[in-house]
Amino acid sequence: MGKDFYLYENISKISPFEGPQYHLAPTWAFNLQIAFMGFVFFVGTPLNFIVLFVTVKYKKLRQPLNYILVNVALASFIFVTFSVSQVFIASTRGYYFLGHTLCAMEAAMGSISGLVTVWSLAVLAVERYVVICKPFGTFTFDNNQALGAVAFTWVMGIGCACPPFFGWSRYIPEGLGCSCGPDWYTHSEEYHTTSYMFFLLVTCFIMPMSVIVFSYSQLLGALRAVAAAQTESVSTQKAEKEVSRMVVVMVFSFCLCWCPYALAGLYYAFSTEPNKDYRLVTIPAFFCKSSGVYNPLIYAFMNKQFNACIMETLFGKSMEETSVSSSKTDVTSA
Repeated sequence: MGKDFYLYENISKISPFEGPQYHLAPTWAFNLQIAFMGFVFFVGTPLNFIVLFVTVKYKKLRQPLNYILVNVALASFIFVTFSVSQVFIASTRGYYFLGHTLCAMEAAMGSISGLVTVWSLAVLAVERYVVICKPFGTFTFDNNQALGAVAFTWVMGIGCACPPFFGWSRYIPEGLGCSCGPDWYTHSEEYHTTSYMFFLLVTCFIMPMSVIVFSYSQLLGALRAVAAAQTESVSTQKAEKEVSRMVVVMVFSFCLCWCPYALAGLYYAFSTEPNKDYRLVTIPAFFCKSSGVYNPLIYAFMNKQFNACIMETLFGKSMEETSVSSSKTDVTSA
């Protein structure tokens, strides 16, 4: 067990691959994890699937800007069906009985989907900034550029999640021993875990967050300038409010998903406390996995085009032609 798992050898010699970890926490904590992971799996799977389904069903949705939204739904769908489902099943047994290989794959898929999502949001922020603020002149986000952006997010996701398979850090059980993630904890010189942790913090959090904050701050500034020049016209005021709302929701959801996990990584990296409780990483891991539910709600169901198609597909409501006739959002038009 030594090289595979370090965290709780001072509490029990039972590996999370070998037997239940009920010595780590009260039974209610495991039951809470079962309930939460079950909720994310059984709610997140149909939410993301319906976004993918209506994209295939309605040709009008297959527009360049929507590719990024669908990319988020695809990453979330893979995440909830592959990673969250494993954590849910393992939690019912109280340990990660699925073995070392699936542990690494579960953690890697979680990293890939998370990176694809956050970089998709960064790409979306850049696209809004370039189209609306026009720093480089008139720009049109066409199919090739959209597909290139989607490919970029997957290259980033796969490229950043694969190093542990080749000896740069490793994936091990975390929290209550029912899920897996990168080794934030052991500072192993053999596996160079500390350098990989900093690499992930930069590529998964600091860089995309900087892009999102810069792009949307510039976008809001441009809209305010237009509003002032047009003496606060009603249409411009409406556009500014819509963009402001979109910015707040996007940045808040990004921070809700990744800030707790990033802060936990920094805490375990720099804290000199000799008796750090590694079980607490279960809590920030919950926030990351909850993205499988709120991502489709924010980025697809709040989009008028997708919402109209989803309502027609699920409830048979007639779809107004104006709701799907344009490939641009109201903010872009404004």
